[in-house]
Amino acid sequence: MPTKSLGILQGTLDVLILRALAWQSMHGFAVSEWIRQRAGGAIVVEEAALYKALHRLDRDGAVSAEWGLSENNRRARYYELTPKGRRQLREASQAWRRYSAAVDRVLAPT
Repeated sequence: MPTKSLGILQGTLDVLILRALAWQSMHGFAVSEWIRQRAGGAIVVEEAALYKALHRLDRDGAVSAEWGLSENNRRARYYELTPKGRRQLREASQAWRRYSAAVDRVLAPT
C-alpha cells in the first residue's frame, strides 16, 4: 500500500527547513529532498511554499544565501543557517516537542 504524503501544518515548514540546514548548507531542491527522505516520503514540500519560506527566512536573518554550482553544474542559491537561525531552530524544536507531547496526551485512550 503506497504511503500517502502528509500536508505540512502551518508554521512547521520553517522549522523543517532550519533543521535541514543545521546539517549543512544546501540549495532549495536539496532541502526539499532532505525533508522528504528524513520523513520516509510522508512529507513532500511544494516548491512554491519552499522558496517562499527560504526567502522569508533569508529576509529575517535566520539563513544566509549565496550563489554556487549544484551537483550537476547548474547555478543554484545555497542557504546556510545563521546564529539567529540556530537559536530559532532550538526554540521552535522545543516548542514543537511540547506541542506534540500535549497532542499525544489528548489522543491517548482514556
